[in-house]
Amino acid sequence: MSTPADVAVRQWREFLPQIEQLAVRSGLEYHPVDFESVPETFMMEIAVYGLPVRMPHWSFGVRYISQLIQHRMGHSRLFEVVFPGNPGRAYLAAGNGLAENVLVLAHVLGHADFSRNNLLFRRSQDQVGMQIVERAASHAQQIARAIEEHGAARVEAVLDAALALEQHVDVDQPLVRPPYPEYAPPQPTCPDDDFRRRFAALDPDSSEHPHGMRRRAPVPPFPERDLLWFIANYAPELEGWERDVFLAVREESYYFYPVFATQIMNEGWASYWHARLLRESDFLPQETYLDAIKCHSDVVRPIAADQQVALAVNPYHLGFSIWEKVVERDGLEAARRVMREEDDFSFVRNRLTPELADELGLFRFEADSTGGVRVIERDLPKLQDALLAPKYNFGAPRVAALHVHVDGTLELQHDHATDGRGLDPERSRRVLEYLKRVWRRPVKLHTVGAAGQPLELVPP
Repeated sequence: MSTPADVAVRQWREFLPQIEQLAVRSGLEYHPVDFESVPETFMMEIAVYGLPVRMPHWSFGVRYISQLIQHRMGHSRLFEVVFPGNPGRAYLAAGNGLAENVLVLAHVLGHADFSRNNLLFRRSQDQVGMQIVERAASHAQQIARAIEEHGAARVEAVLDAALALEQHVDVDQPLVRPPYPEYAPPQPTCPDDDFRRRFAALDPDSSEHPHGMRRRAPVPPFPERDLLWFIANYAPELEGWERDVFLAVREESYYFYPVFATQIMNEGWASYWHARLLRESDFLPQETYLDAIKCHSDVVRPIAADQQVALAVNPYHLGFSIWEKVVERDGLEAARRVMREEDDFSFVRNRLTPELADELGLFRFEADSTGGVRVIERDLPKLQDALLAPKYNFGAPRVAALHVHVDGTLELQHDHATDGRGLDPERSRRVLEYLKRVWRRPVKLHTVGAAGQPLELVPP
């Protein structure tokens, strides 16, 4: 006997081949996607961990409780979670209705098209691989083995440090990097007369190291922003299994970066395509179509459902609105070129126009005593800066390893001038405490205080 859940799954699966065929005819290019219906509790776990299976850590439990509270208060609901790859994986909440799942199927195919073709995603997949779910499960097994061998307390101390630094990677560097050169390049000497210059020209290597001495290169030879890689390779007493934990967290960060850096584009692209595919789905029953269109309106609305209170900018709403204008103005092929080549930084700066910002109500407004509303700031660059500020440097303060002293002291530098973001001293000291446990030498961080004065932070 079929349960209601079985019937719901059978219904949306009946429409899936037709939606996929329509997507291909419309020009979407994507790897196959495996769809699965899962309980909402599992959906929340995925939202918290970022992956269906991930290394265990207490911080994820804290996030899960927060997500659960929001869900029960009606502030958070997940319809789907999708993971790019070949094949891609999409999880649909078992509580979705048929109309919601029809929309989600089309939405996921938009995501799959984006992740296959966008250059940031392609670079990430070239380095991390196309099976991130399996890789993350392998990392979780690796952590479980480490706990059995070394104990939960030791493994948790390493994970505390690695996960506290998970955003401190340098995605401009390849995932697999060579170590720093052991020796500094020789300082060329300039002979001071014609005879010595002619003699040196006969054997250019003869004057390279006149006393057979080679100068060791400093560590790091330049300010190193990839703290996970640096600690994994240069912490004085890090054991092999600890190094592997840092590198596993780093690999997953390389996977998460394009998701983070293209959220507005990606969610907008998926929303544009689910709306377009729904309009052209003449095989859908009228009632299902109308309910799905209502779901679309709920997804891309800029304000809360029951209260006329502006939310933080909804990436679905903003991205969808920009893509509609791009397609309307420049055509679909131009939009696909933008999708392939850009990220949120260039997308928002190049495609969010003053007219669209005005239309979406993104400028700052003020109500006067008569109830009228007037714009008090129409500064597009400031608006773009406000939208993009949380995205700089993977959302983390710009901190680099500056120098390792003879006694092993690690000196870190916060680039506050470029960063434009201050540090929370208490949180920073806690992260330094985690870091010191794995560096096993003194650690200090240079930054500035609230008044701009130099400030040195050390672990408590």
